[in-house]
Amino acid sequence: MLRAEASEELETVVHERLRAGEDPWAFMEEIPSVDELVVLLLRADAIVANDNQMPSHLRDYRVLRQIALEHPALTPTVWRMLGDDPTATAAG
Repeated sequence: MLRAEASEELETVVHERLRAGEDPWAFMEEIPSVDELVVLLLRADAIVANDNQMPSHLRDYRVLRQIALEHPALTPTVWRMLGDDPTATAAG
């Protein structure tokens, strides 16, 4: 359900930017993936639940980890967003 909503939202964003005359080659890399948008929406929900207080770096890390635990399909996306992709091979 979350992915369907995020997909519709992204389609709307792309459509509006195209209608505004923007070149898709110029903006498509700026737009998050469906899973990234879902993670961002869940993170926003967590911020709202915490009286709209912006999280510290540590709290943000914990919120994102909790999203990964509660939504296993989003785990690779969360780790990628954190910059610590466990599927990447270690050098050396």
